[in-house]
Amino acid sequence: MSSRKDAPAPEIGVLAPGTEQRDRLRSRFSDIAWTSLCAVLAVWAVLESIGSARESARWVYCGVAWVLLAVALATRVAAVRRRARSVPGGR
Repeated sequence: MSSRKDAPAPEIGVLAPGTEQRDRLRSRFSDIAWTSLCAVLAVWAVLESIGSARESARWVYCGVAWVLLAVALATRVAAVRRRARSVPGGR
């Protein structure tokens, strides 16, 4: 029976500026940040929609939440398309 300590650790590679690994890491952090932002905005928009159905004074917050979510999603899609065009072979 072998333990995890026996298995060789995979090499991460050089994370110096300008390397492929650094670009992938930056891309990964960007993906996580955009996904988190869109999830928070979506939850806020849904909660404000429910709140505006109960109280008529909250409809402005509902509209702002949906607009911000739409802008964030459009920016995210544009960034993904731009990255796919700049990387040879797509991803």
